[in-house]
Amino acid sequence: MAAPPPIRKIIHVDMDAFYASVEQLDNPALNGKPIAVGGGETRGVVSAASYEARKYGVKSALSGYLAKQRCPDLIFVKPRFDRYREISRAVRQIFLDYTDLVEPLSLDEAYLDVTENKLGNPSATLIAKEIRSRIFKELGLTASAGISINKFIAKVASDINKPNGQKTVGPEAVLSFLQKLEIRKFYGVGKVTAEKMYQLGIFTGQDLKKHSLEFLESHFGKSGLHYYQVVRGIHLSPVKSDRNPKSIGAERTFSENLSSEIFMLERLDRIANELDKRLSKKKLAGKTITLKIKYSDFNLQTRSKTLQEYISSHGDILEEARSLLYQEKLYNSVRLLGISLSNLNTGQELEKEEESVSVQLKFEF
Repeated sequence: MAAPPPIRKIIHVDMDAFYASVEQLDNPALNGKPIAVGGGETRGVVSAASYEARKYGVKSALSGYLAKQRCPDLIFVKPRFDRYREISRAVRQIFLDYTDLVEPLSLDEAYLDVTENKLGNPSATLIAKEIRSRIFKELGLTASAGISINKFIAKVASDINKPNGQKTVGPEAVLSFLQKLEIRKFYGVGKVTAEKMYQLGIFTGQDLKKHSLEFLESHFGKSGLHYYQVVRGIHLSPVKSDRNPKSIGAERTFSENLSSEIFMLERLDRIANELDKRLSKKKLAGKTITLKIKYSDFNLQTRSKTLQEYISSHGDILEEARSLLYQEKLYNSVRLLGISLSNLNTGQELEKEEESVSVQLKFEF
């Protein structure tokens, strides 16, 4: 029998309404007002919304038209990704004052393993509080945090007291926390999966825990093992400071719908060039190329092809994207095109997670 894994202290830090908060920080006239970072109400899509806008149901991925319908006073602001990256780097530097085990998930969130940290502070709760305080004092922004024994629970916990709050789920509280948790709040359970679970009478972690591994695998395939483990507090994925991407892509939304494949090829040429630059910067190549097509009616289609050799150059990417474009007839005009490469040459292998868990009742958290 394998020895139980050591108890870890994991913090998940999530910046509050990051893009929108940066815009309000840089332009005080926007403070307290409902704003949406995105392309505008005619053609755009909301990238982020301030908390004032969220009260009206405005959220990311919502079309600008619907967002304006829900909130007539909504103010659209064009995104400034260079500025967001600048702030993100500053936040990352604060993290690195405490630990080198920092795994960014995006510009606005990251995992930190502070089991052993640079300050020798035994309390992950106090470290999270200090990090959030520094982010506010040094950058003028607020962040929320979740603290627990693994990444899964820390991620879920960071949403509990948002915005500008934190939640600690210590080892002794893990199982009761998960049992009471609504199934839709389990990280990774999307709308479709939640509906399927509802149909099976699974509404909380307690309901989920009643079911056997065989039952969950029969209804959810490979994900069944994941659900079986996480509701028992088992999630051993480590915090990786050199986190490898699974795919790299680039895409463009057009100001006018495209109906001619000639014009689409011109746009694909530019997208392939951008992807080439991103791959070159990270020194990566991929074997699986995917063409993303969003039609004017918002229906999304993807076409993929796996090659024998890795590709990364502009010419190779464009050639394969062209073949995917002509693979079948387009049924409508197109508002967005994207190209991504996956099956990358990172050398990263899938990790096997053990099914053991250790619960320590007396542990400073």
